[in-house]
Amino acid sequence: MGIALACFAAVLLLGMPIAFVLAVTGMIHLGAIDLSYLAVVPQRMFAGINSSSLTCIPFFIVAGELMNGGGVTQRLMEFVKELVGYVKGGLAYATIVTAAILSAILGSPNAVSSILCSVLLPDLKKDGYDMEFGGALIAASGVLGPIIPPSTTFVIFATLSGVSVKGLFMAGIIPGLLIAAAYAVVVALYVQKKQLPRTVARLNIGRLFRSFVKAIPALIVPLVIVGGVMTGAFTPTESGAVACVAAVAAGAIYRSFDFKGLPKMLLRAGSASAAILFIIATGNILGYSLEVDNIPSRVAGAVLSLTSNQHIVILLLLLGMIVVGCLMEATAAITIFTPVMMTIVAAIGMDSLHFGLVFCMMMTIALITPPVGMVLFVTSNISKIELSKLNRAVLPFCAAALIVTFALAYLPDVALFVPRLFGYGA
Repeated sequence: MGIALACFAAVLLLGMPIAFVLAVTGMIHLGAIDLSYLAVVPQRMFAGINSSSLTCIPFFIVAGELMNGGGVTQRLMEFVKELVGYVKGGLAYATIVTAAILSAILGSPNAVSSILCSVLLPDLKKDGYDMEFGGALIAASGVLGPIIPPSTTFVIFATLSGVSVKGLFMAGIIPGLLIAAAYAVVVALYVQKKQLPRTVARLNIGRLFRSFVKAIPALIVPLVIVGGVMTGAFTPTESGAVACVAAVAAGAIYRSFDFKGLPKMLLRAGSASAAILFIIATGNILGYSLEVDNIPSRVAGAVLSLTSNQHIVILLLLLGMIVVGCLMEATAAITIFTPVMMTIVAAIGMDSLHFGLVFCMMMTIALITPPVGMVLFVTSNISKIELSKLNRAVLPFCAAALIVTFALAYLPDVALFVPRLFGYGA
């Protein structure tokens, strides 16, 4: 195992793409155990992605591309600005609300952050917000994407652990709203300190109604995705396919869908889907090597030898997740550590759906946690804000999201309220 760890650190520091880091480390680990295990590497890669649950990922990504390409997101933002813009600091609140709605459509933190950066960041600057705060707000709001369903992060964890995808989707609703509320508290403190103005002088019911009518086709798409899964009308994969049709229909209603740009949208969606699936495939090599070496049981034994108290073990897991999230990309971390974590969770009697929710939330928050927060890199590149300044500005949002996650880790009745209504979770 020592050789594998040294190899992992070496190739990671060399800047090798994470998918190849996982593949090389896994093969070296297997070779160190027994060279004959290398013969099964292709089968393990195929087995890692040979799951019907993963077929929803491309559909969700395509739906997001179609929504953005059809001008649907612009109508949403106009409606949200009218809805909360009259409140003091309303544009910042509008950013959070827009991100929450877009998250239910796109499911991708990078996509949500990219859209908000290009559209809302200039307006935030114009209204008197510091560029660093605006960038941090957008980056933090972007991570609502993998928490509010649909979520590719939940799909990946469910595939690896055997937990219900539908159950995780339902479980993500309350945490997503709670984190959005925590962000609103951070914004309120900032607005109070800076004495920032209202985006809209007063609430105009007529203008709000008109913007709502224009946004109806856009609002239907997340209702189709989330509502279809929760009611059992669709499987997650079917809801993704229906969302693609609904996105095209919404763009056609607005007469803004760029059919000439459709090949590029599909190409971007294909590239993003392939990247996720390739990480899962190569991660399965490393996961298999850990299984062969009995690492999950050994780690579980080491943790449980310290204490068997469930609350303390959960705290140790949360602290471990923070360290992992600061150093590793989220998909890779979930692929590697899910088998290890699930062994410990089973030993302490924690509900697997509850743990899956908390684990995915921690790995999602890692996307805005310095120094490896992927969404911070994306936001910095688009906004041209210096990364070091963005890292400092995002810390209050990280703290707010972590407080919510730690609380939910010890409040299963709150975390699992929605899925239990539909018969999921213990």
